[in-house]
Amino acid sequence: METFQLSKQKSGSGSGSDSDSNRFKTALVFCLLLLPASVLVLALYQNSNFDQIGVFRGNAQNASALRYDSRTNSCEPAISPDVKVLNRTSDSRIVEASDSGVVSSDNILLDRIFSPGLDEKSCLSRYESIQYRRHSPHKPSPYLLSKLRKYEDLHKNCGPNSESYNRSLSGIKSGTRNISASCKYVIWIPANGLGNRIISIASTFLYALLTNRVLLLDHGKDMDDLFCEPFPDTSWRLPNIFPVRNHWKNRYTQSFASIVKTSTVSPSHLYLNLDHSDYLLDKKLFYCGKSEPFLRNVPWIMILSDQYFAPYFFLSRTYKQEVTKMFPDKDCVFNLLSSYLFNPTNQVWGLITRFYDAYLSKADQRVGLQVRVFNPATTPFQTVLNQLLNCTLNENILPETGQRKPEAPQLKTKTSKAILVTSLYNEFYVNLSNMYWTGPTATGEVIGVYQPSHEGFQQFGGTNTHNMKAWAEMYLLSLTDVLVTSAWSTFGYVGQGLGGLKPWILFKTDNENVPNPPCTRDLSTEPCFHFPPTYDCDGEGKIDVGDVLPYLRHCVDLNWGVKLVRDD
Repeated sequence: METFQLSKQKSGSGSGSDSDSNRFKTALVFCLLLLPASVLVLALYQNSNFDQIGVFRGNAQNASALRYDSRTNSCEPAISPDVKVLNRTSDSRIVEASDSGVVSSDNILLDRIFSPGLDEKSCLSRYESIQYRRHSPHKPSPYLLSKLRKYEDLHKNCGPNSESYNRSLSGIKSGTRNISASCKYVIWIPANGLGNRIISIASTFLYALLTNRVLLLDHGKDMDDLFCEPFPDTSWRLPNIFPVRNHWKNRYTQSFASIVKTSTVSPSHLYLNLDHSDYLLDKKLFYCGKSEPFLRNVPWIMILSDQYFAPYFFLSRTYKQEVTKMFPDKDCVFNLLSSYLFNPTNQVWGLITRFYDAYLSKADQRVGLQVRVFNPATTPFQTVLNQLLNCTLNENILPETGQRKPEAPQLKTKTSKAILVTSLYNEFYVNLSNMYWTGPTATGEVIGVYQPSHEGFQQFGGTNTHNMKAWAEMYLLSLTDVLVTSAWSTFGYVGQGLGGLKPWILFKTDNENVPNPPCTRDLSTEPCFHFPPTYDCDGEGKIDVGDVLPYLRHCVDLNWGVKLVRDD
């Protein structure tokens, strides 16, 4: 609703108080005349968005009352103190009202998970994402929020180039532990593709929260300009000049297991290798938790991982109580951590919003299809396409083509679906496009099929262009309403976790046969921990971690993996 500014009228007689009185009366008349009209317009526009408890959807500027502001001589929208705007339309921002007045969306963004000290212009996605994202049912616990605020202070005081950082750095340069250093660090080292990197960064950050360490990322140029800095007034990037940056090859001799074997004194730094394919002794020592007192005294820990090992902390005797306080709802760990950590830079946000606004925004429903072909040499594209169609048609995710069924309602206004295809290949996009172009849908729905890119193969290293596209597509998947992903794919895990979606998962196939059934519904929005610990920590034999806790279950796409689920 527009703000009507009342202009001052010249008067040949009368005092200033009379003039003020006339302006007040005129403004009051305007407000009284506009109030019924505004209520009627709002009711017509939002008639389906009211509920029984005073919650409504829409922009705060659509408020159903006006008030006169004597300071500006204008009629302003007024919001009742007991009304909260909780959901959003595609063009609105969330605004909350309180007894003290309207609180801006910046302060309640994602239920205050972000620090109020962050700069909006440097990271538009952090503030604009609520215009695109579905309303998440996951709320950060007060304890998690307090931990994040304390961590931000820690990172600011101990981050790169701070006095504490330089003091601690002197120890690693000399090779001896600096007892006077007050800050401890965990350095994340990348492994494998971007999906693996994102889920392992989230896990490493959770470790940093639990151990009061500062997280620093040692990533190359292929990850430049992907994510906004998540912490105010500091950086999470490891400086280019770092004493052991070029000595990662020493991670064998400086590994956790090697040092524990040869020394009882905590070193200045060590490498903790949690990669899925190697370093079994490192993983056993870490996951069994018996060496935690030793690790606690190491100022610098370098973690190499490609795994989502966050579920481990719920198994650990050391961390279980603390992590449970942070996440009483176990199925939203990645959703909350990724929303906090991984906000696209302005450049990537431009890729996302331009594609979304052009192709997805006007659809009644958005369907995300993330299709991975593990081995094109043994699995023909046609097999994967048939599996995709069997899944989406059988589960009524996509409509069949052909003559409209007689029982289908003759809608005056046709509904529409936008299909977002993300894949290294374009065969799936081409076939779906032809399918819905050459034949009508049996339901009468209008279907649009779109694919942002098809790189042909996954790239590692080099420039960041490939990863920018990958990150934009993961984020676009998180903005869909219904999601279908490929088994074992961390690319899909990021999309579902960030969006809070429980996808349909296409079973992995490595031959010409379509699996039966072709897909199944996932257990939760959480990524799968592909290689959880199965070690004999207490001398009682190996444990099945998928059968220890009610909120840890084996993954539907990898039966030896585990994932966090809702604890009902």
